[in-house]
Amino acid sequence: MASALTAPSPVTTPDVDIAPHAADQELTTPQAHTAPAREQVHMGRAATVTEGFNWLTLTVIALFHLGAVAALFFFSWQRLAVMAVLYVLAINVGIGMCYHRLLTHRGYLTPKWIEYLMTVCATLSLEGGPMFWVATHRVHHQLSDQKGDPHTPREGAWWAHTGWIFFGEALHAQTALLSRYAPDLGRDRFHVWLSKYHWLPITLTGLVLLCAGWYFGGPVEGIGMVLWGVFLRVTLGLHATWLVNSATHLWGSRRFETRDDSRNSWWVALLTGGEGWHNNHHAHPVSARHGLTWYEVDPNFWGIWILSKVGLAKKIQVAKFDPANPKPAGH
Repeated sequence: MASALTAPSPVTTPDVDIAPHAADQELTTPQAHTAPAREQVHMGRAATVTEGFNWLTLTVIALFHLGAVAALFFFSWQRLAVMAVLYVLAINVGIGMCYHRLLTHRGYLTPKWIEYLMTVCATLSLEGGPMFWVATHRVHHQLSDQKGDPHTPREGAWWAHTGWIFFGEALHAQTALLSRYAPDLGRDRFHVWLSKYHWLPITLTGLVLLCAGWYFGGPVEGIGMVLWGVFLRVTLGLHATWLVNSATHLWGSRRFETRDDSRNSWWVALLTGGEGWHNNHHAHPVSARHGLTWYEVDPNFWGIWILSKVGLAKKIQVAKFDPANPKPAGH
């Protein structure tokens, strides 16, 4: 879940058009294009904090954190296993492989039914629908660590990690506005629909866990399944994703001299399936592989590789660089 501020603008604003690159071409940042002046999305602390708290987002996030604490009193190995499976589906398959590397950057291609299935998995993370997530991340790349970046640590570590989602107007259902930044998704009726109703899959998952747990083990089992499979899982997944926004722009190593503060963080990579190799990613954003050396563990890319081996992924972009003289794409 996240928020932003909308306002009419008298100036042109960027739309992003992501096109697949040939496998042997240099990987570059998506090209920015101008569009007629219309209502635009304003992001960043200066644009949103003056609007005050988004109380709906704040309340939902607070409830999930309370549920996560309550889950600790309902531990069982079975509930832990359910949480682990759903975490991988939501964070690794959904956010890392789908929202980020597939939908935002088009680092590879899949059949539509696989793309849609992975997108549904991503909504289980409580990070919003595909159009909002993709639009927000594309703005982040265009304005990384500059004014208008939704979550740069230059405006505070707390802001980058959590604070940025608590202010301004939620835009999840405003698909026409988000189409300015995700026009490719705006042309797809499934992505438009799921962006409006992104809360349905996680709600249905909670109901299934409650009913199944209740049926096989009674009410305590049903409640425990929901607390572990939804509340604790979502809370851990949110913080893992938020660490990419905050920690990997604050601490770590820099292989590439990019125009932002991105860093490579091995421990964030472990928590997120490879998303912590963030300096690599900002240097080569279209690359579906973020871990560029043998020791940079990247399970999300392994998942893409497995899809390719069974014929469900193609045109996979992998960055090429000279280890002795590493340069960002386009240099």
